Amino acid sequence: MSKIILITGGQRSGKSVYAEQLALSLSDNPVYMATAHIWDDDFRERVRIHQQRRGPQWTNIEEEKYLSKHDLTGKVILIDCLTLWATNFFFEGASVGSNVSEVSMEFQKESQCILDEMKKEFDKFTMQDSTFIFVTNEIGMGGTSSNAVQRRFTDLLGGLNQYVAAKAEEVTLMVSGIAVKIKH
Repeated sequence: MSKIILITGGQRSGKSVYAEQLALSLSDNPVYMATAHIWDDDFRERVRIHQQRRGPQWTNIEEEKYLSKHDLTGKVILIDCLTLWATNFFFEGASVGSNVSEVSMEFQKESQCILDEMKKEFDKFTMQDSTFIFVTNEIGMGGTSSNAVQRRFTDLLGGLNQYVAAKAEEVTLMVSGIAVKIKH
Protein backbone atom coordinates (compact mmCIF):
# COMPACT_ATOMS: atom_id res chain seq x y z
CA MET A 1 0.00 0.00 0.00
CA SER A 2 1.36 3.41 -0.90
CA LYS A 3 1.82 6.30 1.47
CA ILE A 4 1.84 9.95 0.40
CA ILE A 5 3.57 12.67 2.42
CA LEU A 6 3.47 16.34 1.37
CA ILE A 7 6.04 18.89 2.55
CA THR A 8 5.03 22.47 1.72
CA GLY A 9 6.20 25.96 2.57
CA GLY A 10 7.76 29.10 1.20
CA GLN A 11 10.95 29.41 -0.78
CA ARG A 12 14.03 28.67 1.35
CA SER A 13 11.89 27.46 4.27
CA GLY A 14 13.86 24.21 4.71
CA LYS A 15 11.50 21.93 2.77
CA SER A 16 14.10 19.98 0.81
CA VAL A 17 16.47 19.40 3.74
CA TYR A 18 13.56 18.24 5.92
CA ALA A 19 12.28 15.95 3.16
CA GLU A 20 15.75 14.48 2.59
CA GLN A 21 16.15 13.75 6.32
CA LEU A 22 12.69 12.16 6.41
CA ALA A 23 13.48 9.96 3.39
CA LEU A 24 16.75 8.81 4.97
CA SER A 25 14.93 7.99 8.22
CA LEU A 26 12.59 5.71 6.23
CA SER A 27 15.14 4.05 3.93
CA ASP A 28 18.88 3.41 3.70
CA ASN A 29 18.64 3.86 -0.09
CA PRO A 30 15.91 6.35 -1.00
CA VAL A 31 15.19 7.59 -4.50
CA TYR A 32 15.49 11.28 -5.35
CA MET A 33 13.30 12.23 -8.29
CA ALA A 34 14.22 15.67 -9.60
CA THR A 35 11.56 17.36 -11.73
CA ALA A 36 13.51 20.50 -12.57
CA HIS A 37 14.13 21.81 -16.04
CA ILE A 38 17.37 23.78 -16.00
CA TRP A 39 16.38 27.24 -17.26
CA ASP A 40 19.56 29.23 -16.61
CA ASP A 41 22.97 29.26 -14.90
CA ASP A 42 21.60 30.48 -11.56
CA PHE A 43 19.19 27.57 -11.40
CA ARG A 44 21.91 25.14 -12.54
CA GLU A 45 23.93 26.26 -9.48
CA ARG A 46 20.95 25.64 -7.16
CA VAL A 47 20.63 22.13 -8.57
CA ARG A 48 24.36 21.52 -8.09
CA ILE A 49 24.08 22.51 -4.41
CA HIS A 50 21.13 20.15 -3.92
CA GLN A 51 23.06 17.30 -5.58
CA GLN A 52 26.17 17.98 -3.52
CA ARG A 53 24.15 17.72 -0.29
CA ARG A 54 23.03 14.17 -1.07
CA GLY A 55 25.35 11.23 -0.59
CA PRO A 56 25.92 7.99 -2.51
CA GLN A 57 23.04 6.21 -0.77
CA TRP A 58 20.57 8.06 -3.02
CA THR A 59 19.36 6.80 -6.39
CA ASN A 60 18.89 9.91 -8.53
CA ILE A 61 16.33 10.13 -11.32
CA GLU A 62 15.66 13.21 -13.42
CA GLU A 63 12.12 13.31 -14.80
CA GLU A 64 10.47 16.55 -15.88
CA LYS A 65 6.93 15.28 -16.50
CA TYR A 66 6.09 11.57 -16.67
CA LEU A 67 6.88 10.30 -13.19
CA SER A 68 4.81 7.14 -13.67
CA LYS A 69 7.12 5.73 -16.34
CA HIS A 70 9.49 4.77 -13.51
CA ASP A 71 8.70 1.56 -11.61
CA LEU A 72 9.74 2.33 -8.04
CA THR A 73 7.62 -0.24 -6.23
CA GLY A 74 8.74 -0.78 -2.65
CA LYS A 75 10.93 2.32 -2.57
CA VAL A 76 10.91 5.56 -0.60
CA ILE A 77 10.80 8.30 -3.20
CA LEU A 78 11.42 12.01 -2.65
CA ILE A 79 9.93 14.08 -5.47
CA ASP A 80 11.43 17.56 -5.49
CA CYS A 81 9.34 19.33 -6.47
CA LEU A 82 5.70 19.69 -7.50
CA THR A 83 6.20 23.39 -8.24
CA LEU A 84 8.82 22.71 -10.90
CA TRP A 85 6.83 19.72 -12.16
CA ALA A 86 3.77 21.97 -12.61
CA THR A 87 5.96 24.58 -14.34
CA ASN A 88 6.94 22.01 -16.96
CA PHE A 89 3.28 21.26 -17.74
CA PHE A 90 2.29 24.94 -17.56
CA PHE A 91 4.77 26.30 -20.07
CA GLU A 92 4.17 23.46 -22.47
CA GLY A 93 0.37 23.63 -22.35
CA ALA A 94 -0.76 27.16 -21.60
CA SER A 95 -1.16 30.30 -23.65
CA VAL A 96 0.79 32.71 -21.52
CA GLY A 97 0.16 35.87 -23.53
CA SER A 98 0.18 39.24 -21.85
CA ASN A 99 -3.25 40.48 -22.99
CA VAL A 100 -5.41 39.12 -20.16
CA SER A 101 -8.76 40.04 -21.68
CA GLU A 102 -8.02 38.07 -24.86
CA VAL A 103 -6.71 34.91 -23.26
CA SER A 104 -8.40 34.70 -19.85
CA MET A 105 -11.35 32.50 -20.90
CA GLU A 106 -9.16 30.30 -23.05
CA PHE A 107 -6.64 30.03 -20.25
CA GLN A 108 -9.27 28.85 -17.78
CA LYS A 109 -10.02 25.94 -20.11
CA GLU A 110 -6.31 25.28 -20.70
CA SER A 111 -5.58 25.51 -16.98
CA GLN A 112 -8.23 22.92 -16.15
CA CYS A 113 -6.86 20.61 -18.85
CA ILE A 114 -3.32 21.01 -17.49
CA LEU A 115 -4.50 20.36 -13.93
CA ASP A 116 -6.46 17.30 -15.06
CA GLU A 117 -3.38 15.96 -16.86
CA MET A 118 -1.22 16.46 -13.76
CA LYS A 119 -3.81 14.78 -11.51
CA LYS A 120 -3.99 11.81 -13.86
CA GLU A 121 -0.19 11.47 -13.92
CA PHE A 122 0.00 11.90 -10.12
CA ASP A 123 -2.62 9.17 -9.58
CA LYS A 124 -0.91 6.80 -12.01
CA PHE A 125 2.47 7.36 -10.31
CA THR A 126 1.19 6.94 -6.75
CA MET A 127 -0.59 3.66 -7.55
CA GLN A 128 2.75 1.96 -6.93
CA ASP A 129 3.23 0.35 -3.52
CA SER A 130 5.80 2.90 -2.33
CA THR A 131 6.28 5.78 0.08
CA PHE A 132 6.10 9.12 -1.74
CA ILE A 133 7.45 12.34 -0.23
CA PHE A 134 6.41 15.32 -2.34
CA VAL A 135 7.91 18.78 -1.87
CA THR A 136 5.99 21.85 -3.05
CA ASN A 137 5.85 25.60 -2.58
CA GLU A 138 3.10 27.73 -1.12
CA ILE A 139 3.33 30.58 -3.61
CA GLY A 140 -0.12 32.07 -3.04
CA MET A 141 0.32 33.18 0.58
CA GLY A 142 1.38 36.71 -0.32
CA GLY A 143 -0.54 39.37 -2.14
CA THR A 144 -2.11 38.89 -5.54
CA SER A 145 0.46 39.42 -8.27
CA SER A 146 0.01 42.16 -10.86
CA ASN A 147 1.49 39.74 -13.43
CA ALA A 148 -1.22 37.75 -15.25
CA VAL A 149 1.02 34.76 -15.99
CA GLN A 150 2.09 34.53 -12.35
CA ARG A 151 -1.56 34.67 -11.19
CA ARG A 152 -2.43 31.88 -13.60
CA PHE A 153 0.40 29.69 -12.40
CA THR A 154 -0.42 30.39 -8.74
CA ASP A 155 -3.99 29.21 -9.36
CA LEU A 156 -2.76 26.08 -11.14
CA LEU A 157 -0.25 25.16 -8.43
CA GLY A 158 -2.80 25.90 -5.72
CA GLY A 159 -5.20 23.44 -7.34
CA LEU A 160 -2.48 20.78 -7.58
CA ASN A 161 -1.35 21.34 -3.97
CA GLN A 162 -4.93 20.98 -2.72
CA TYR A 163 -5.34 17.75 -4.70
CA VAL A 164 -2.12 16.23 -3.36
CA ALA A 165 -2.83 17.36 0.22
CA ALA A 166 -6.26 15.70 0.08
CA LYS A 167 -4.62 12.42 -1.02
CA ALA A 168 -1.75 12.64 1.50
CA GLU A 169 -1.71 10.84 4.82
CA GLU A 170 0.68 13.46 6.20
CA VAL A 171 1.17 17.16 5.39
CA THR A 172 3.93 19.27 6.93
CA LEU A 173 4.29 23.04 6.56
CA MET A 174 7.84 24.34 6.85
CA VAL A 175 8.16 27.77 8.46
CA SER A 176 11.67 29.20 8.88
CA GLY A 177 13.16 25.71 9.08
CA ILE A 178 10.56 24.49 11.60
CA ALA A 179 8.27 21.61 10.65
CA VAL A 180 4.63 22.25 11.57
CA LYS A 181 2.42 19.17 11.21
CA ILE A 182 -0.78 20.10 9.38
CA LYS A 183 -2.20 16.62 8.75
CA HIS A 184 -1.09 13.36 10.38
